[in-house]
Amino acid sequence: MAMESKNSVSSIYDSSFSTDEDGISIIEKLSSSVDEQNVIINRIAVSQLISKLADLEKKVILLRYYKGRTQTETAKILGTSQVQVSRIEKRALEKMKRKLNDGLVTK
Repeated sequence: MAMESKNSVSSIYDSSFSTDEDGISIIEKLSSSVDEQNVIINRIAVSQLISKLADLEKKVILLRYYKGRTQTETAKILGTSQVQVSRIEKRALEKMKRKLNDGLVTK
């Protein structure tokens, strides 16, 4: 630690990997174009919406959108038909959309 304390301090706005003014600053390397706050808020909202679904609807949504299973694969796992999975998925997504819209209207 004593040896490191003699190192000069760098600003996050200083250029890195280049001595000219056109170099990339440290803050530019740390920043991303993704709005991380919105990503987190969206994940929380989707998680809350899924938690309000019936058990079978939750399973279908999780298998389809988080596990990447097809409707046919989901049907085999749940012991039902692909047509039934399609109906359950559609109903669950409509419920989620309706709850999301209701939440936005009340704010």
